[in-house]
Amino acid sequence: MKENISRVKHRIEQVCGKVKTDPDKVTLVCVTKGRTVAQILEAVSLGLKHIGESRVQEALEKYSQISGVTWHMIGHLQSNKVKEAVKIFDLIHSVDSVSLAQEINKQALKINKVQGILLEIKTSGEASKSGFALQDLSEVWSEIKKLKNVRIKGLMTIAPIVSDVEAARPYFSELRQLRDKLNSEWLLSMGMSDDFEVAIAEGADIIRLGRAIFSRQ
Repeated sequence: MKENISRVKHRIEQVCGKVKTDPDKVTLVCVTKGRTVAQILEAVSLGLKHIGESRVQEALEKYSQISGVTWHMIGHLQSNKVKEAVKIFDLIHSVDSVSLAQEINKQALKINKVQGILLEIKTSGEASKSGFALQDLSEVWSEIKKLKNVRIKGLMTIAPIVSDVEAARPYFSELRQLRDKLNSEWLLSMGMSDDFEVAIAEGADIIRLGRAIFSRQ
C-alpha cells in the first residue's frame, strides 16, 4: 500500500505540473468500501486523511474505530439512511434529488448541524446513472439553496467506463464549465482510479481512489 500511495502521489504531482496547479489542493479520498478497519488504519497511518464510503451501514460499523479523518459519503444515499448519514459524514457527494436534499436538511436540523453536500450531475446521460440532468441544475440549485441546514459545496460526477481514458475528458470538462457558470468557488469531485489524471487536468478538486491504493500492482 505504501508503494501504491507513493505512486499515486507522484502521478498527481506530474499532472499538476503539466497544468500548473498545486498538487496540495487536490484532495485524495481513499475509497474504503469492502476494506477492513485494519486496512483503513494502515492507509491513515500512511497519511491519507479522507475516507470515502458507499454504504451508510458499513461506515457506521467502522466509524467508531477510526479517528482523525474526514468522512465522505460517495455512494447512492437512500432517504431512510439519511438520519444516520448526517451523524457521521462531513461531506455527502451523492445528492441526486431535491427530496433527498430536503431530508438531509430535516435530519441535520435535528442535530443542529449544517451538512456539506455536493450535487451529483449526470454528465453522461446514461440511464443507469443517478444524478441531476445538466439542464435542470439551475432550477434545482435555486430550490436547494433555500435549505438552511445544508450547504452546497460543489458538484460531483462519475464518468462512464471507457477503454481510452481520454474519452472521459469531455464529461469532466462539462462539469467544470457548469461549475464556473454557477459558482466558481464550488469544488469538483470527479475522477477515480482509471481516470483521475484526466480529471485533475480538467480541474478536479477531489478524486476518489480505491483500487489504485489497495490493489496489488
